[in-house]
Amino acid sequence: MRTVRDPQMMDRALRGASAAIGNFDGVHLGHQRVIDLARGDAPLGIVTFEPHPREYFAPDAPPFRLMNAEARAHRLEKLGVEILFELPFDHRLSGLTAESFAREVLSGALGLSHVVVGADFCFGKGRQGNAALLRDWGPDLGFAVTVAELLSGEDGAVSSTRIRNALTDGRPRDAAAMLGHWHRIEGPVLHGEKRGRELGYPTINMALDGLHLPKLGVYAVYADVLDGAHKGSYRGVASLGVRPMFGGEVPNLETFLFDFSGDLYAADVSVALVEYLRPEARFDGLDALIAQMDADSAQARAILDGT
Repeated sequence: MRTVRDPQMMDRALRGASAAIGNFDGVHLGHQRVIDLARGDAPLGIVTFEPHPREYFAPDAPPFRLMNAEARAHRLEKLGVEILFELPFDHRLSGLTAESFAREVLSGALGLSHVVVGADFCFGKGRQGNAALLRDWGPDLGFAVTVAELLSGEDGAVSSTRIRNALTDGRPRDAAAMLGHWHRIEGPVLHGEKRGRELGYPTINMALDGLHLPKLGVYAVYADVLDGAHKGSYRGVASLGVRPMFGGEVPNLETFLFDFSGDLYAADVSVALVEYLRPEARFDGLDALIAQMDADSAQARAILDGT
């Protein structure tokens, strides 16, 4: 997959793509439907924005993203996207009128041949543009426009908001049903305090900066090591939270991989939340904590054996 962050420096050979446009936070089933409608004879592209416009306009708001930019790119590549136009959402782009965005960016800079958007798509300064306007302008600007109807499930429209709610409630399987894949937390392995080694449970530590926090507690997980000598897929149990036994304050993700031995520091890892096991807790001493970790591991193994 080719990634374009500066359209002014884009290889002209990349012009003519058929592209779906949106933020694609989570790349859920509704997003995948929009992407599928962009498939055809032209190269398959995605037009998205970084940072997310909501982050740009409300930088102090609580974290809400389901995916960081890297995780989103990996998921899109798995779906067969050939060109990722990851446009910098800055003062200039945010100030373009809807017509200027369509004319200068989609037609002029990117040279798209086909554009696909969801029925609720809005764009341009003040969100003044919508899917109907884009469809009217498309022929004059040189691209076809397809508008995808919103995807609904048994309980309503598939949306990033409903997925966040499921994760907040500790329902990762319900989130996965709307995503079409497990919800994953992706990033580099960081150095921690190495208490897990002393307890017989060495963990990989990952930051949760900028991401929506699922319900704090212990999960059965799958983990993919994306690079390095130990690249591959594993199973495990993870604690997502603040480590109340040790006075932590900043939430992070600590994952113990079953039947694994090796150094993963600085490797990129993707951890999939499969099932919520229990909330975080403070125990009466390390022996009680280790006994609970043994029980958590046994429960997680049983769940993953049946998944």
